[in-house]
Amino acid sequence: MVQTPPDTYIAATARKPAPVWAVLLAACAGQFLVVLDVSVVNTALPSMRSDLGMSAVGLQWVVNAYSIAFAGFMLLGGRAGDLFGRKRMFLVGLGLFTAASLAGGLAQAEWQLLVARAVQGLGAAVLAPSTLTILTSAVPEGPARIRAIGTWSAVGAGGGAAGGLVGGVLTDLLSWRWVLLINVPIGALVVVAGLAWLTESRAGEARRLDVPGAVLVTAGLATLAYGIVQTEEKGWTAAATLVPLAAGLVLLGLFVLVEARTKVPLMPLGLFRVRSVSAANAAMFVCGGGMFAMWFFMTLYAQNVLGYSALKAGLALIPSSLTIVFGSKLAPRLMRVLGAKNVSVLGILVAAAGFGWQSLMTADGHYVTSIMLPGIMMMFGAGLATTPLASLGTSGADPGDAGLVSGLINTSRTMGGALGLAVLSTVSASQMGGSTTPEALTSGYAMAFRTSGCILLAGVLVLLLWMPRDGSKN
Repeated sequence: MVQTPPDTYIAATARKPAPVWAVLLAACAGQFLVVLDVSVVNTALPSMRSDLGMSAVGLQWVVNAYSIAFAGFMLLGGRAGDLFGRKRMFLVGLGLFTAASLAGGLAQAEWQLLVARAVQGLGAAVLAPSTLTILTSAVPEGPARIRAIGTWSAVGAGGGAAGGLVGGVLTDLLSWRWVLLINVPIGALVVVAGLAWLTESRAGEARRLDVPGAVLVTAGLATLAYGIVQTEEKGWTAAATLVPLAAGLVLLGLFVLVEARTKVPLMPLGLFRVRSVSAANAAMFVCGGGMFAMWFFMTLYAQNVLGYSALKAGLALIPSSLTIVFGSKLAPRLMRVLGAKNVSVLGILVAAAGFGWQSLMTADGHYVTSIMLPGIMMMFGAGLATTPLASLGTSGADPGDAGLVSGLINTSRTMGGALGLAVLSTVSASQMGGSTTPEALTSGYAMAFRTSGCILLAGVLVLLLWMPRDGSKN
């Protein structure tokens, strides 16, 4: 029998594929869930602390356990989809995520909740790369795929933006447990939709996983992410921060050496010779570092300075949440006229201008000029930039690497956001100088937004200097 080459895309079933809208709906629902759960627990943390008697460190790890597992296992999840089937990994990741959500919602002790959040992150890492790969496998390259990626980007951005509002509403009206339990019925529905609508696909018949590479990259990313989140509590010069950061970099260095020598690597290093892939991931990493912290500091400013409740703060960000969705959906139309690279640059510049405007906020600011309008500008730019970057980061790779490049673009955004939040939190705290007056808090938050704007301008330079003019592979 003739063997199918490992790098050849094959469909594992001959049944008639579902309509594209159905595939899009299932994939985007999965993406919405995993992005939503990065931030949805924030407004529920005080209730968790009082109900479970959690420590301040434990509260921090409610967020970090999810983020570290999510970032650490993303590349492994993407490659597993290529080797064992994208639909299969979508369903496995979603099932794991849903079961962990149920366990977390029913937790009776701090350790139970933290373990559930870590398993949630693992499920999300398996699920997230498959959501994008399923779309790019179902829709051929061209305007239709760009529109599909635009929808995927909009839903993901909307999930991140909606976290504070959804968490506030569920906590106020029901309890903190529903911040996690709400995933159970939604996850079950998406599992049914996935079984009915998704068609299996994978890279080829060979099902060999690069175990040493998988262990090194997962351990390296997880250790690096752990070091990054330690900066918020310990600072950048503490041993508790420097040791995991150094260990994570060493592990990632070993990963590169292993990948250069193994016959069937988890990540073919030649992939980074595709300039559109490498430049898009570098830009996504930098822009994630500048943009991700926006929701964090906007919420702090609204609550700690302007005196908004958690629910009111979430409601205040609805206009910017809607704007990022609008920007993501508008981007494909502009890409047909201006090109993906130019739309990315335009979006980042608009976002940078919005961050500069936000840095002018005052302790007695008004909603329209201090939150709504600059928030709209920041998130409109973010929406414009994210869609073309995701398209550029996945369009230059071979079909057999589709899951890997999807995991890579998600990893770049997640790791960039984690590092950016740690850096900006340190910058903000330094500017405050230990004071908690409204004026000092405002000054610290403003410095964070100003620094974010500078980070985004660096992202523009990355694209201008690195990305090919037409976004091609060369």
